[in-house]
Amino acid sequence: MDDVPPTVHTFDWPDRLVIGTVGRPGARTFYLQARTGSRLLSVALEKEQSAALADKIDALLDELMATEGNPFSVPARAPEELADTDALDQPVAEQFRVGIMGLGWDPSTAQFVIEAAPVQPVDPQTLEPVGPDPEDLLVVRIPVGAARAFVQRTRDVVAAGRPLCPLCGAPMDPEGHVCDLTDEPR
Repeated sequence: MDDVPPTVHTFDWPDRLVIGTVGRPGARTFYLQARTGSRLLSVALEKEQSAALADKIDALLDELMATEGNPFSVPARAPEELADTDALDQPVAEQFRVGIMGLGWDPSTAQFVIEAAPVQPVDPQTLEPVGPDPEDLLVVRIPVGAARAFVQRTRDVVAAGRPLCPLCGAPMDPEGHVCDLTDEPR
């Protein structure tokens, strides 16, 4: 069987790149969504992947900003005009569920490059991928100001979930919570 190259969904300088959710806190599905004009792509990912991507971008922005002379004009905060609090664009049609994400920096264009590939089954003994190569790959390039806005929105979306127990730190459901530290309902 011939290896078919993946379909690479590329968004250079997208009109919009956001993390958003569908569903109620405690049962939310997180999506990374990119749009250029009428072209829209949504990929599902975990809350933890969303938070980790925002943290890594933020750390790299801070590192670039600290570079002598700040040659890439990295803003310390998200520019207000780039703030995005709107819901996900509709329809939210999952292209794939993200397994592996990559983050890079292209100094020639002063852009972050975000890559997302679908979940692939692995052999439990060797931890090597099994089956065919992924059919899809998402590649998005965003400038530093948009990256700051992406981080801010992502952190807001992640924090909008269920409140955390002040004792054990676990999410509390509206129906109640049994704290691991006290074994008593809260």
